[in-house]
Parts: sequence; C-alpha cells; structure tokens
Amino acid sequence: MSTNTNELGLGILRQPRLVLFGPGQRHQLPHIVKDIATSLLVTTDARMATTPEFIEIIAAIEAEGITVSIYAEAEPDLPRENILTVVERFGDTRIDAVLGIGGGSCLDLAKVTAIVLHHKAEVRDYYGEFLVPGPGLPVITVPTTGGTGAEVTCIAVVFDKDRGMKVGVASPYLEAYAAVIDPELTLSCPPGLTAATGADALSHLVESFTDRAKNPTPDELKSRLYVGKNVLTDIYARNGLGLLASSLEAVAANPSDLQARSDTMLAAYNAGMAINTAGTAAAHAIQSPIGNLTHTPHGFGVGALLPYVMRFNLPERVEVFAEMGRILGVADGTEPQLEQAHRAIERVEEILAAIGAPLNLRELGLDPKDFEYVADQAMLATRLTANNPRELTKEAIIGILQKGYDADRSWWELP
Repeated sequence: MSTNTNELGLGILRQPRLVLFGPGQRHQLPHIVKDIATSLLVTTDARMATTPEFIEIIAAIEAEGITVSIYAEAEPDLPRENILTVVERFGDTRIDAVLGIGGGSCLDLAKVTAIVLHHKAEVRDYYGEFLVPGPGLPVITVPTTGGTGAEVTCIAVVFDKDRGMKVGVASPYLEAYAAVIDPELTLSCPPGLTAATGADALSHLVESFTDRAKNPTPDELKSRLYVGKNVLTDIYARNGLGLLASSLEAVAANPSDLQARSDTMLAAYNAGMAINTAGTAAAHAIQSPIGNLTHTPHGFGVGALLPYVMRFNLPERVEVFAEMGRILGVADGTEPQLEQAHRAIERVEEILAAIGAPLNLRELGLDPKDFEYVADQAMLATRLTANNPRELTKEAIIGILQKGYDADRSWWELP
C-alpha cells in the first residue's frame, strides 16, 4: 500500500485576492466593480438573466455609473463557440473587467473571456497548462450553484466540438480577482441542478482528499497546476466533507433551508480550493468521454462513477478513507481501519442516493460497446490520471466501467 507521504510538508494554494461569503453578499458587487472598472462585461445564461436577483445586481452596478454589457447565452459544458461569439461581439468594446454569474460554465466563460479579450487570442492557443502569457482582465465570479467550485479555480473547461472532447485551459492567470459567494442565489436552483452540482462537489472533496502527494520540485511548482494533495488542501477537504455530511441531504429534503444551502455552498468553495492544486482524478477523467457520449450532466457522471472509483482506489488509501469515515460521522476510530474505510464509502453512496444522483452507469445510458473508447479517451487525460492514487491502465478503467454498469458495489479489487 502506498504511504502517500508529503515528505516536503508542502502546503500550496491558489486563490482569489478577495473572497466574500454569506447570505446577501451580492450587494457588495457594485463596490467591488467600482474599484476596478468603469465598463463591465457580464457573462451568464438565459435563465439567470431573467431572475429578479440578476436584474437587481445589474441595476445596482449601473447606478454607480458603470457601463454594463451582457452576454446571456452561456451554455452547459461551455462550447468553444460561446467564447468565439463573445470575442466577435465585444472584441472592439472597451471592457475593464468581466463578471461571471451563474453555474460553472458561466464562470469559466468569464475567466477565459478575460484572457482572450485582453491578449486578443484564440482560446485554442491556451489549451493545456501554463500557456497563458500573462494576466488578463480582472474577473469577478458569482456562483449560483453549490458545486463546481469554479469561482475559485484557475482552470476553465471548454468543449471543442472539432476535437470531440473537453479541453482544459489551466493557468494561475485565470484566477479570479474576487469571488462573491451568496447562498441566497442558490435558493431558486432547480432540484436536478442542485443534485448534479452537489454530487460534483462531493466528488471534488473525495478525489482531492485521496489524491497523490507528489512532492513537487520548484520547477514543477512553476509549470504544473496540479501539484498534489498537500497539508493546505487537506484542511479544505476535511472541512468540506464535514459540511456535506449533513447539508446535501438537508437541501434535498428542504430546498428552502438557507442554512443547508449555505453549508453546501461553503463546502463547494472548500472543494474548489482543494482541487485548485490537488486536482481531480479518475472519476473526472472517465466522466468526460461518458458525458460526450451520453450528454448527461457532469455532476451526475462523476457521482455515478464515484462508488466504483473509490473501491478501485481503496487498497491504496485505507487509512485516508478511514479518516473520511470519521469526518463523515460513521466511524469512531475504534473499529479496524478497513471497516471504517468501508463505512466512509457507503456513506458517500447514501448521500448520493439521498439527493437523487444515479449510482450506476447504466442509468446514464452508457453502452458497453463504448467501454474501450471511454477507456482510451480517459487515458489521454494525463493531467487527471496522474493524480489518481492507484495506477490507471486501460484494462483497469474497463473493469471500473463494467462494475459501474453492473452496479456491483460489493468489495472488490481489480487486477
């Protein structure tokens, strides 16, 4: 079993200059914008743009004498075409800052737009890690779902239809200037979206907490986004897991429970802080091609994979999963570590089931004939597979897919 030792005692975080969290904090936005801009571009989606909260935010910003341009056509999974349209529409407009408000795609669009507008570039120039040449326009992120963590991450995921896959733009220069996290904005979030983003947050916390510790060199710290599980990301992962232990089920039971919404959103922020340097792993690598094939929500895809990825990784992370059992309140430390670890995995599954997330791949519509394709594509996501605590091979991924398709949640090991 791997010891997963952080021999350097390293702690590393990347984070916005300012984070405001709490009910009603959206009312601070005019003051934040006024400090950095007289002309603002806002990226959002069609649903959010019609809400009273959005209309109120824009009116308050304009009341400060700030010129506001709005792009309200952001789509799920952020198609590259959205970015091209923004550049075409606003490329000749004076823009001092970009505000993204909405789900993860709206926030990722803001982060990428700020870079390509400032550098007058094509987003494809920046696919990969550390390829953005310098700072872009300042970005303010305002999440309206409790799950993606995109408000604090310095990566944006773009779907490039010509390549038939999602591609990451990863650079510290994508980090937001400010993140304003107001749980009141999630009260109108549809139940399905609440469940999908909640499953996403849970997967972020599980994967970042069980990731590899990489002990990076100074050169690797300057050239790699995901430099491994470390003492600071563990703080956020532990806190986020403790919050989600009860908050996700409470939100599912009563969507108007503001305290549960607040705890879920705080957990999602914690998850974003953890994955920003620890990274995600197998569940995310495997979900991407599944999502492309089945057109199912990202959060439901990673959630459906999580029970089987956790079982695959268990032999390498018994101690970490046991600690997770204690954090989730289902183990007291007196049982054998393996039993505590089993309880942690079962508790994660209970939470997923309670919020209505699928627990097998058949429900996503994945066809067994596509297992090899999914495995081949997942193996290309080396930025993610390198984080997984147990080595991934094509054969191992196919095994995970088969177990997930069969809903085999017995205790098993793949060869």
